[in-house]
Amino acid sequence: MHSESSIADFFADRSVFITGSTGFVGKVLVEKLLRACPKIKRLYLLMRTSSSKDIATRRRELINNQVFAWLDQPSALDKIVAIAGDMTLPGLGISASDMQLLVDEVSIVFNSAASVRFDHELKDALETNVKGPRQLLAICQKMKKLEAFVHVSTAFNNLDKDVVGEMIYPSHMDPIKLLNFLESIDGDFTRSITTQLLGKSNPNTYTFSKSLAEQILERERFNVPLAIVRPSIVTAAAKEPTPGWIDSLYGPTGLIAGGAKGFLRLFKCDASCVIDLIPVDYAVNLMIAVAWHQAITKPSQLTIYTSSTSYHNPITIQQLRLLSEDAVIKYPPKEMMWCPSGECTNRDWYFRINVFFTHYLPAYCLDFISQLSGKRAKMVKLYERVFKATSSLGFFNSHQWQFVSENSLKIRSKMSASDQHMFDFDVRQLNWRTYFETYVQGIRQFILKDDPSTLPQARKLLVRMYLLKLFIRSLVSICFVLSVISKTRHLFQSPISSLL
Repeated sequence: MHSESSIADFFADRSVFITGSTGFVGKVLVEKLLRACPKIKRLYLLMRTSSSKDIATRRRELINNQVFAWLDQPSALDKIVAIAGDMTLPGLGISASDMQLLVDEVSIVFNSAASVRFDHELKDALETNVKGPRQLLAICQKMKKLEAFVHVSTAFNNLDKDVVGEMIYPSHMDPIKLLNFLESIDGDFTRSITTQLLGKSNPNTYTFSKSLAEQILERERFNVPLAIVRPSIVTAAAKEPTPGWIDSLYGPTGLIAGGAKGFLRLFKCDASCVIDLIPVDYAVNLMIAVAWHQAITKPSQLTIYTSSTSYHNPITIQQLRLLSEDAVIKYPPKEMMWCPSGECTNRDWYFRINVFFTHYLPAYCLDFISQLSGKRAKMVKLYERVFKATSSLGFFNSHQWQFVSENSLKIRSKMSASDQHMFDFDVRQLNWRTYFETYVQGIRQFILKDDPSTLPQARKLLVRMYLLKLFIRSLVSICFVLSVISKTRHLFQSPISSLL
C-alpha cells in the first residue's frame, strides 16, 4: 500500500521538523508520519527541557507513550531526534550545532506548538502563539532544503462573522506595529487594555494571539512556502492510530467524561447551536496532505485550509448530547457517582439553582461525611475548579459559526485513491452516531483507564444505578403525595371540627 502512495513516496528520504510534538495533535502527527511514511529519513522534534528532565529523558517519555503502541515497526522510533529548545526563547533556544543541523537537513516543518489556555495573560499567549511562530519563520527562511512550512492555527478566528472564509481578513490594526507596541509596555498596562484589544471578534487571548500570528506570518513569509491549517475543536481519533484514541480533556472530552461518571449533570449552553468538532486523525491527515501539496505545486499565494465539520457535516450541541448519552449507556464506565445524564440550558437562573441542588449540595454532604471519617474534603473545591474551567467555554457554547472548508476538498481531488484512503480527511463521510460510540469507548479506555474487559461489570452497575434512581424518585413522589393528602385532610377536617 505504501508504494502506491504519492504522499508516502514524497516523504521518503526527507527530514521533518515538528514543534508541539508532545501535545495531543503533535503525538498523532509523529505516529502517523512514522507509520504511513516508512521511508521518512528523520523527525526532528523540538522539546523543552527542565532541571529535572534532560533532552534524553523527554525523548524517552515520548517514545514510551501509548500512542506508538500500534506502530508496525517499533524500530521506526529510532528516526526521532530530540532537539532541545523552547518556543518562548530567542532563536527558540536551539543550540548553534542543532540549528545548523536543521538548516542543512530539514525539508518540511510543522508548527503545532501553542498555548491553548483561554485564561492566559495576553503577554504569555503572545510569547508562544505569536513570537514563537515568528521566530520559527525566520529559521525557515534559512533552511536550504525547505519545501513546505505548515503552521497550525485555529478555525476560531474572526468570530464576529457568522461565516468564516478560508482567508486572512484585513485587520484594523497593523499587526507588526501592534506586536511591537505590546512588547514595549508592561504587564499591568497590557491587562488594562486587553478587553479593548480583543474586541468583538476575540473572546479570549488564545483566539486573539492565533489570529495575530496568522497576520504576521502572512506579512513576513516572503519566499517561505507557507500554508496554514485551521482545525476546529480537536477530538478523539475516528480511526488512527486506533479508534477512539484520546489523551486530552480538551473540548467536550472532559464534559462527556464527567457526564458519564455522573459527576456533571447540567451544562450551560445553547443546545440548538452547531458545535464544530474534528477527529484528530482527520486534522493530522490534512496537515500531511497540505505539506505534500505545498511542496509539489509550489503555489505563489498563501492558502488557508480549514479542518472542520460545520460546513459539510454539521452537528448541534443537542445532537452531541443525545449521541454521547446513547453511547455512554452502551459503554458505561466501571465506576460512577450517579446515573449518566446531561441537561443543557442557557437560562442563567435555572443553571445556578440546579447546579446548587444537583452538584454543590451533594458535594457539601460528601465533604461533611469525609471530614467526619477523617478524610480530606475535596468535592466542593473540585466542582469549583470544574465550573471555573467550563465558564471559559460559555462564549463558544452559546454562539455558532460556519467555517468554510473547501480548500481541503480541492487537495483531496488531486490525491490518488490510495492516498485518499490512507490520509482520509473527508468529513462528509463521517457518521456521527458511529463516531460518538468510538469517542466514548476511547474516553472510557484512555481517559478513565477502564479496561474493556470491565464492560459487563459496568453495565450491571449502570442498571443498579438506574434502579436506585427510580427508587429515590418513587420515594420522593410518594412522600410528596402523602404530604399533599395530609394537608388536604387537615383543610377539610378543620371546618367540620369548628362546627362540632
